Amino acid sequence: MLSYSLRRLALALPTLLLAGILVFALMRLVPGDPALMFVGDVDDPEAVIRKRAELGLDRSLIEQFLLWSGSILSGDLGTSVKTGSPVATEIAESFPVTAQIVLIATFLSSIIAIPLGMIAAWKQNSSLDVGIVGFTTFCLSIPSFWMAVILLTMFGVNLGWLPTVGYVSMTENLLEGALYLIMPVTALLFTELATLTRMSRASTIDVLRLDYITHARAKGLGERTVLWKHAFPNAFAPTLTVLGLLLGHLLGGVVVLETMFSLPGMGRLMIGAIFARDYPVVQGVLLFIVMLYVVINLAVDLLYPAFDPRVKL
Repeated sequence: MLSYSLRRLALALPTLLLAGILVFALMRLVPGDPALMFVGDVDDPEAVIRKRAELGLDRSLIEQFLLWSGSILSGDLGTSVKTGSPVATEIAESFPVTAQIVLIATFLSSIIAIPLGMIAAWKQNSSLDVGIVGFTTFCLSIPSFWMAVILLTMFGVNLGWLPTVGYVSMTENLLEGALYLIMPVTALLFTELATLTRMSRASTIDVLRLDYITHARAKGLGERTVLWKHAFPNAFAPTLTVLGLLLGHLLGGVVVLETMFSLPGMGRLMIGAIFARDYPVVQGVLLFIVMLYVVINLAVDLLYPAFDPRVKL
């Protein structure tokens, strides 16, 4: 297991290198000069030159990339040119907010969607199956940002049951912090629920057609035993892959929801850095998201044999 993990990590290094090159290059293609933004409208060319030197923008692109890469290898993601704080510190402060929303939404959607999809497969072509498929199709047709608007209007503005602006950490006040997370978690929950339910249904249908399921039924085993003991382990493996990809995507892609609900997560951190031309923060956040994808994919690969014995490391 350890040697396999090390090999997978070694294979991830080229991915991280390519991602670093792309992130660095794309940031340099963004129009505008960060030095001009910090100096402002003051007509002082020398001030702009000094600021460019301070930011390291007077060096060649290769030198800038090598210096940035060297800093990353030493564990330093750089310093924000906007706030003067270490990029790693800003990520460490904003990531828990994003992680709370995504992990809670993913957990709730998993415990609902996986059994729901398996039941739909078990009752394939029945009215129950049609109802579940129709519900998931309806959920997929509603974007998360539109669901956020509905929730904000209904429960935040009209009814006043939930707070619409601000954020309180659950570590400071559990109940009040949970109130701030209800609407963003619910907005994410519907899309995740639909995706996982459809995947769970499709994979369970494929497994229920296999010979060993027929053999288990021929031995006189009950349908619940066949479904949960024999079909579930093999049917869950493809869903686990989708779950890992969905988790990685959401950890780096809840920008709109964090902006709508005024949550100080990684999405808002990156958006603010983009508008401020804060290269170190944008580069650090994007690289951190890539590393999250790599770690999550590695975890999914290591969990596969636990559910599907046919997979050999």
